[in-house]
Amino acid sequence: MPGDRLTQEDRRRIAAWLTEGLTYTEIARRLNRPKSTITREVARNGGPEDYRADHAHQLTRLRARRRKPIPLPATPATAAAYGRDPKAVFAFEQRLAELMIATGCPRMVARILSCLFTTDSGDLTSAELVRRLHVSPAAVSTATRWAEKQGLIVREHGARGKQRYSVERKVGHRSILASVRANELLAELSRQGAGILGRTTPAGARLDKAGTFLHLISQDLADSAERRVREVFGACVVPQDRKERG
Repeated sequence: MPGDRLTQEDRRRIAAWLTEGLTYTEIARRLNRPKSTITREVARNGGPEDYRADHAHQLTRLRARRRKPIPLPATPATAAAYGRDPKAVFAFEQRLAELMIATGCPRMVARILSCLFTTDSGDLTSAELVRRLHVSPAAVSTATRWAEKQGLIVREHGARGKQRYSVERKVGHRSILASVRANELLAELSRQGAGILGRTTPAGARLDKAGTFLHLISQDLADSAERRVREVFGACVVPQDRKERG
């Protein structure tokens, strides 16, 4: 089949054959095109009675220009702030996202986190993320919901109901605590499974050891995170479940 788009010569042939009274099926056969292509071409350019080849060609070119998206800046306007090199900022942002993806972070979440980390304010609205990443609002919504559940970002309601997403001041602390809670749940379930299977059986013993290991690791990680938060950020945030246990 020829190129995807009809040429001006194709349109002149269509006009001539319409004048001769040929059907859309015959015209499509002669041009080696789907019948739907011919039907759509004629219908959107005046119909079989008023179809004019040159006019149809001009209209098609105008439609193509209107559909062409306006290029959006690849980096935010603040990339050049403080005398930064915008290209270097953009390259770093790309590398940061790629590294997060390589460690298992979903691609869209990684791109959003990279944007937030490299923005001086540390926060962006949904609309700003859409424009900056050149993606749909639905893609941003899905990724931010996942990231929020993992404690990676914080969502706030701004003016006029706008959703703003930010990385918290104690970067990484919430995500570590979320990981601790997940490990604690898994540890508890493993110990329950050991009780069901019998701790003296091979499967029960395996689950019992796994539960004990995960519990100890979770405690070590939580204690270390609280200590390092105090050292680096000057404050310590104690997770609610640990307060209740204490």
